[in-house]
Formats: sequence, C-alpha cells, structure tokens
Amino acid sequence: MSNYTLSYSEASKGWVSFYSYYPDWMIGMNNYFYTFKGGNIYRHNSTETRNTFYYDWWERQGHPEYAFTPTTLQSVFNSAVYENKLFKTISLQGDSTWDGTFQTDLQNSGFVYSNYYERKEATYFAFIRNNTSGQFSLRSVNGIGNSFDVVSGPKVKFSIDPLISIGGIISIGDYIYFDAAAMNWAGIVSKINVDYPAGINNIEIDATPPGTVAIPGDVNYFFYVKNSVAESHGVLGHYCVFDIVNGSSGKIELFAVQSEVMKSFP
Repeated sequence: MSNYTLSYSEASKGWVSFYSYYPDWMIGMNNYFYTFKGGNIYRHNSTETRNTFYYDWWERQGHPEYAFTPTTLQSVFNSAVYENKLFKTISLQGDSTWDGTFQTDLQNSGFVYSNYYERKEATYFAFIRNNTSGQFSLRSVNGIGNSFDVVSGPKVKFSIDPLISIGGIISIGDYIYFDAAAMNWAGIVSKINVDYPAGINNIEIDATPPGTVAIPGDVNYFFYVKNSVAESHGVLGHYCVFDIVNGSSGKIELFAVQSEVMKSFP
C-alpha cells in the first residue's frame, strides 16, 4: 500500500508519524476518534488489537492481510560525523525485540532478527550482522590461493598446493567463493583437511544451498568470508540509518535505541 495518514504534533510543531489506515473521512468527537471507510464508520482505540484497521473492508477487497501493518520506526546514528565508524551493536530499552536493517553511506547490508537479542540489565542487546555481500569491503575477506584439483558433487573438495598455508583463521561454516572478479559463491566450509608432510591440503564444502555456483574447472582462485552470524563485524560508514520493525498486534513500549560505535582504523 502506498497511501498513508500523517499526524501532526502541536507540541513538536512537526509531522511525527505515518499510519497505515487511509480513511475517506475522519473526525474527533466526545474524546473519540472516528473514521469512515467504504460507507462504514469506525471508532479507533476501542479494542486491544493494535495496527489493525478496516478488516471487513479489506476482506471485501480480497486482501484481509492488509488490515494489519507492523510497526516501523526509522532513525539515524550520526555521532562524530567526520569519522568513518563501525556500528557494532543495537540495544533497545523497551519490553520487546525488533527486527532491524541498517544502511550507511558505504554499505546497505546490515541486519538483525528479533531472536538474536539477549536481555541484559533490562535492555535487549544484539550484534549487528552484515550479510555476505556486505563483507566484501571488510577485512574479514581472506584469500586462500589457486586450486590444482577439484572433486565435484554435493560435497565439493578442492586442493591447494601443499606449500601454501590455508591459514588458521578459516573455520567450519565460513563461505567459500571463487573468481575474485565475479564473486561466485561455491558453498559453505564443512571440513578442513591439512597434513603437510602427507601432501594433504584441501577444503570440503557443502555446495547444496540455493545460490551456489558450480566450479567450472580445476584451476580457480578461492577466498572466504567469515560467517556473519558467528562473527559480527557490524556495518561501516560515517552514519547509519536504521529501520526497526515489530510485528506485534498487542501493546509494546520502546523508550530508546542505542548502538555501540567504534572508529574504523583501515
């Protein structure tokens, strides 16, 4: 839906909220707020169900799911405006957790889900995750080297020259890519086999997740990105615009939104 109702606050002298309902007419009377939609009159704030408007009208349109709209809040973290920063966490002072997306002037890839939060001292706290493509510009991307042998299948195994160290940073669950120019996702690390005296230096990956690309030949350059859920690097930028969403139809309260921010030192 593209139509909204805006509310104006005399106290703040500005437009403060968008509402999902779009009435034909509205009026206040006897301390109640009434709107008209499709020839029917509706009295607002008369039930405990929040964010649900004109259910019967939407039902006649064949879209009863449009009657409910989640609560959405957008704001910005913008301290130390001239410094490039990593926005690492989000904390909510309130009685509920919220899904969130985070966009900076450099990245549009941060997210957090409502089940990621931990409650600490009456505050909900979560690390801001960065989806895989958003990590390509971060230092968590590490090269492995060129392969000389690839065994295809659901469990792909590629071998690296035994004289090249795979390194100790890579771990199970990391994302493997090949061809640095194309950024082809090959799969998820499932096993690391290293025995230099025996000439064993290979990595096994699960290539079954949707979106993976089959490795076309034996010689390819491989690199990896750390699992964004296991290790959070936050989002990088001078400021961070965040959108948080709560899908509850009951009463919820939110008092403050905060973030732990650190200066980035490239």
